[in-house]
Amino acid sequence: MTTQTLDRPTQAPSLKPRRRITGAGFMHGYVWLIIAWLVLPIAVMIAFGFNDTPGRYNQEWVGFTFKWYGKLFELSNLTQALVTSILIAIVSSLLAGALGTGIGYALGRYRFRGAGSLNLIMFATISSPELIMGASLLTLFASLQVGLGAVTITIAHVMFSISFVATVVRARVMTLDRSVEEAAADLGATPWVTFWKITFPIILPAVFSGVLLAFALSIDDFIVTNFTAGTTETFPLFIWGATRVGIPPQVNVMGTLIFATGVLFAVVTNIRSRRTTKTD
Repeated sequence: MTTQTLDRPTQAPSLKPRRRITGAGFMHGYVWLIIAWLVLPIAVMIAFGFNDTPGRYNQEWVGFTFKWYGKLFELSNLTQALVTSILIAIVSSLLAGALGTGIGYALGRYRFRGAGSLNLIMFATISSPELIMGASLLTLFASLQVGLGAVTITIAHVMFSISFVATVVRARVMTLDRSVEEAAADLGATPWVTFWKITFPIILPAVFSGVLLAFALSIDDFIVTNFTAGTTETFPLFIWGATRVGIPPQVNVMGTLIFATGVLFAVVTNIRSRRTTKTD
């Protein structure tokens, strides 16, 4: 009996397709890498607010504790510096919001002589280094023999915040639908009534965003404040001075609370804008 061998077709081994990194995948990874890089210092700040350090030097992780949140206002100098920064930020952001809204509305709505120069000055203020701005403001206050303090800090913060508010409001005004205002005018509304009843509610989110931006720029400013503060101590100036002897853990706790407040404002604003969009 002869054994016949049947030639079976040899099957090629299955090759799994190689996953190729596309441009979109590379960009997604790059974006997440940048986000992680930006969030890392904030995460370290939040973590060291719970560090059970025995002294003022809060540089090595010892253990987890909530005691610094209970001792948040134990250091009177730090508390006073934070209160000063918050008050200056509130006043300067409101003043910059009022003045910047008027400038942004005028630049976005009307064409007038000097608009180009005003645009140039506004963007020059945004792009100029803070060192130059602080030195020039110090020279101005010294030449006018104005005593440095909380008032000069507020004036300085208003000066560099106006441009940011005006830029945000101007962008919103340029996309404003004029037909709504024209309809109000056809129904007998005066220009003043049209602005407050129609225009201002429409541009209010941009005004609010500009004010929040001015508040954020004011509360964490160091360079311009250092030139115009005199003997007044703000929260950033306190941190700068404390680095020589050791930053207390309360600084991390206050920074965490300020960051959480900003995130809360951003989330609430986003939710309100989404609800407004769905309603429209």
